Order: sequence, then C-alpha cells, then structure tokens
Amino acid sequence: MSEQDQASSHPSGRWRGKFRDRLKACGTTIASLPRTALDIALPTLCVSCHEPVTGEGVCAACWGRLSFIAPPFCARLGIPFVYDPGPGLLSMQAIADPPAYQRARAAVRYDDVARTMVHALKYQDRTDLAPTMGRWMARAGQELLGDADALVPVPLHWGRSWSRRYNQSGALAAVIGKSAHLPVIGNVLRRVRPTLQQVGLSKADRALNVQGAFKVPLEDKSSVQGRRIVLVDDVLTSGATVDACARALLRARAASVDVLVFARVVDTVQTPI
Repeated sequence: MSEQDQASSHPSGRWRGKFRDRLKACGTTIASLPRTALDIALPTLCVSCHEPVTGEGVCAACWGRLSFIAPPFCARLGIPFVYDPGPGLLSMQAIADPPAYQRARAAVRYDDVARTMVHALKYQDRTDLAPTMGRWMARAGQELLGDADALVPVPLHWGRSWSRRYNQSGALAAVIGKSAHLPVIGNVLRRVRPTLQQVGLSKADRALNVQGAFKVPLEDKSSVQGRRIVLVDDVLTSGATVDACARALLRARAASVDVLVFARVVDTVQTPI
C-alpha cells in the first residue's frame, strides 16, 4: 500500500480529505461573491432604454422594437420586400448597380434600437453586446456561412484601431466564427490609408472616400486565393465600404465574397416590391 493510500485509510487522513473538500467548496462560493455583489451594485443596463437587464444587453421591450430581416428579400442585396415576388428575384438596386460581392445579408434593419447598439459597441466599449449581435448575424447568414471557407472582418486603419483599442467587426466575426466553426483571418485585408467617416457623405462621396483604401498584401494572398470569403461588418449603408473590400479580396483571387452585417439601411422609397 502506498503512503497516499495509507494516509487516506487512516481516520485522520479521511478527516483531512473531507476538510479539503469542504474548503474547496467554500472557496468556490467565496470566489463568486464579488461578481454577485458587482452585478447587484452595477447591473447591466439596456443599451437603448437603460433599464436593468440580465445578460443580453437589450430589454424585452426594446428587443420587440428591433426589425429583424427575414424572407422575402432580394437574393443579391438582402433588401426586404413588402410581399413575396417569388424565389431569386432581384431588387432594382441589384439590377441597376450590381456590387462586386455576391450576396449580402443583415440581421436587422438599421433603426433606432439597432443604431444605439452599433454605436455602443463601436464607440462606448460595450463589447458585451458582441455575443448577442454576432449570434443574430450567424442566424441571418446561415446560407452564406454554409458555403464559406473563412471570415474576414472589415479592417480599421491602424490609427483608428489604436485609438479605439479594438475592431468591432473583428469582435463580431469572432462570435460568428465560433458559432459556424469557421476560421477568422483578420490580418489579410488591410486599410492602407485613413478614410473619412462615411456618416453624412453622399453615395458618390462614400465610394470615392474608400476607393483604393483596402489591399491584400502580397505575402497574404495565399490565405485568400481560391477561398469563399464572408466579409463581416457592423452596418451596411450604401455598400461602398464592403464593395471596396470585396474588390480587394477578389483581386487577391478569392473565389467569391459574400457580406454579412448586423444592420443595414433600408430605403423604403427605393425598394420597389
């Protein structure tokens, strides 16, 4: 019999073992106390109405105000239709001005609650929102993710990344990648020059602002070549940014590029169906 077996068979050894087990249990309870106290003292608030919530960052009332995008929608741009015109129908925008990317999908319309969520994630360090937003995106983009080989987040310029400390698109891509079991290749697409904020610019100015701003370095082209890429971003407005990114990835010989965003602007005046 080993010394350890002898010790455990002795009454004092059994007592010491039980004591250690009780101590571990107490330690687990004590370790959870600071977190519980913190949750009571500083509860998570709804990002929109600032009422206390548990976990998701959006209360039930504000969740009900989100406009989730579901079929029927444009097969190319993912713009929702008022009624179902049949499978595979394209919107007027997709026919008149087809993008470089193949398909785009969004979880929600860019309305008041969605805008608040995006701004909180982007500018207010509310990274706790990324898991919820990413799960909604993964559900909305199931079709794209099922065909994909890898995810690429829309990059920030290094100066903006340094000041913001994280890339919100990268945070969303990490959640989606884990859910869909897809790799996230975050360094292959570079923003090689700073650009103006797109907010407030016209569609033509947005396109000019990001023209030539993205590039896949020569040494990273092998990571993209022949692969079906899903480009991840937070918001799709005019589509200028993701279109410029898609062109850079296609120049690097990506097999195809799809786009998955949390929210997209829907112009009901221009949506014909």
